[in-house]
Amino acid sequence: MSEFARFLRTETVGGVVLLGAAAVALFWANSPWAHAYEAVRETVVGPHALHLDLTLATWVTDGLLAVFFFVVGLELKRELVIGELSTRSQALLPVVAALGGMIVPALLALLVGWGAPGSETAWAIPVATDIAFALGVLAVAGPSLPASARVFLLGLAVADDLGGIIVIAVVFARGLDPLWLGVVVLACLAYRWLQHKRVRAWWLYVPLGVFTWFAVHETGIHATVSGVLLGLLTRVKADPGEDLAPALRLEHRLQPWSAGICVPVFALFAAGVPIGPDALRAVFAEPVALGVVVGLLVGKVIGIFGASWLVIRFTPAARPRGLSWSDLAAVSMLGGVGFTVSLLIAELSLADDGALLATAKAAVLVGSAAAAVIGAALLVRRGRAQARENADRVV
Repeated sequence: MSEFARFLRTETVGGVVLLGAAAVALFWANSPWAHAYEAVRETVVGPHALHLDLTLATWVTDGLLAVFFFVVGLELKRELVIGELSTRSQALLPVVAALGGMIVPALLALLVGWGAPGSETAWAIPVATDIAFALGVLAVAGPSLPASARVFLLGLAVADDLGGIIVIAVVFARGLDPLWLGVVVLACLAYRWLQHKRVRAWWLYVPLGVFTWFAVHETGIHATVSGVLLGLLTRVKADPGEDLAPALRLEHRLQPWSAGICVPVFALFAAGVPIGPDALRAVFAEPVALGVVVGLLVGKVIGIFGASWLVIRFTPAARPRGLSWSDLAAVSMLGGVGFTVSLLIAELSLADDGALLATAKAAVLVGSAAAAVIGAALLVRRGRAQARENADRVV
C-alpha cells in the first residue's frame, strides 16, 4: 500500500482520479443505464431509529466527505501553526486573495441570478476552490513557474476552504438543536483532552470521531463540519523525540484514502447530470446556473487578482517571489476550478429543486472545466515566455 499511497499523494494523480470519477458519473448518467445510476444514488440504508436511514448519495456526502474535511482540517491546522499562514505577514496575501475570491463570485452570482428561484442560496456555489484539481492543473501546465506559485495557490485554497466551511456551517444549518450542540462541544473537549494527554489509542479516537460526526449531524449543522472541528483540534507540533506530530502523521496516512476513495466516490455520486444540448442550453438560459458559471469563470479571477493587487499595493505584503503579475493572473484563474466543494454547496442549497440542482451541477462542471482549460493555457504561455527570457539571458 505504501507505493500506492505515495502515488496518490501527488496533486496530479489526485486530480486525474477525481476527473476520472466525474467522467464515469457523466457517462453513466447520460447512458441507457441512467435509471440504474439514480436507483443506486437513492438506495436507502441505515438504522431508522437513529435517524440514519439515508440514501447512499447522502451517506457519501455526509459520511465519506467528513474524512476529506478532516484532512482539510489537518491541513488548515498545519498551515495556521507552522505553515504558510502561521504569521500575519505570510497569511495576509493568500487570506485577502481568498476573501476576494469568495466575495466577488458570490456577488456576481447573486447579481446574475437576482430574483430567480433558488438565487437566495445558490450564490454560495461559486465561492469554493478545489485544491486537488487546481494544484493538479498547476503541476501539469506550470512546472516551470517558481515554487512560490504553488505556495500562493496552496495558501489561497486553504484559506478558501476555511471560508467555504464557514459558509456551509452558517448558511446551511437547519434548525440548530442546542442540546446536541452541547454534546458536540463535550465531544470536542474530550478529543482535545486526549490530544493534550498524548493518548495515541486509535480505538478511543475512532469511536469518538464517529460519535462526534453523529452529534454534529443531529445538531442540524452539516455533518462534514465534524471533520474540520476534529482536524483543527489535533496537535500539530511534535514533542521532543517524536518523529511526527499527530496532525502530520494522520494527514500522511489519510490523504491517500481521501484523494483515492472519498473524493472520487463523492464525484461519482454528485457529478452525474445530463449534459446533452438541452442541458447545456439550460446552463446559459437559467439565471442561477449562469450566475454560477460567471462566478467561477469571471468572479474568481477578478476577486483573487484584484484583492492581491490591492493588498500588495496598499499594505506591506509583497508579490510572491519570482512571480510576475501575469503569472499571478494565470494562477488566479485556477481559483475558478470549484468542483468538489461547489458540488457539495449546490446539493445543500438546491436540494428541494431537483431540476435546478441538476442544471446548477452542470454549471459547476462547465465553469470549473473552462477555468481549468483557460488557466492551463495561461500557465503554458507564461512558461514559454519565461523559457524565452531565460534563453535571452544566456545569450
